[in-house]
Amino acid sequence: MRGPTGPVTVEVWLLDVPAELPEGACGPLDEGERRRAGRFATEAGRRRYVAAHLALRQVLSRYTGVAPGELRFGREGRYGRPVLRGAAAPGFSLSHGHGVVAVAVAAGAVGVDVQRVCPPGTVEACLPRLHPWERAELERVAPARRAAEFTRLWARKEAYLKGLGTGLGRPPRADYLGDAAPAARPAGWGVAQVTAPAGYAAAVAVPVPAGETWAVRSVRSALGPA
Repeated sequence: MRGPTGPVTVEVWLLDVPAELPEGACGPLDEGERRRAGRFATEAGRRRYVAAHLALRQVLSRYTGVAPGELRFGREGRYGRPVLRGAAAPGFSLSHGHGVVAVAVAAGAVGVDVQRVCPPGTVEACLPRLHPWERAELERVAPARRAAEFTRLWARKEAYLKGLGTGLGRPPRADYLGDAAPAARPAGWGVAQVTAPAGYAAAVAVPVPAGETWAVRSVRSALGPA
């Protein structure tokens, strides 16, 4: 399968985490992934981590033609975004949130995030961390809808920060990713919501040169055999 084509195209895969992983599921993972999987305090956390990294390998195998277990990963610098080693390797981003895995693939930098809708207490605790305009927008939303709208916003924000390569090392209040004024969002970036299962929000972010259009293609799938 060839990688995304067109001026700026992002393909986002949303995959379900299975209730159980088959025997030998960790086989395609490298030593570092297995070591990190073993550090989880709960079996549910370990299962989500393993499923997410298996999904990433299976998706990237479709674009590269390389078997999932033979893919090799590195980082841009010591703490930068993860990258796939090899000639003409696509850019990618990985996120997993309590049962759903999101993998975004593009020609270059890209960020993706999937979140389960946050409980109201989390929303209230996070409001002070937001850009002032974002906070004002959410405070105008009816309380019954605020958690869902906050989660949509937070997914856009994390997708953008992952695309930058900073993650939450960059203060969430530094950039506006709200709905009321899309033109005030970060210049040179396309940020969009991705259709997610009920109870979740997902978003993707990608650099878009001035004057170019961009498109998102979404794929809903299940985690299959490696």
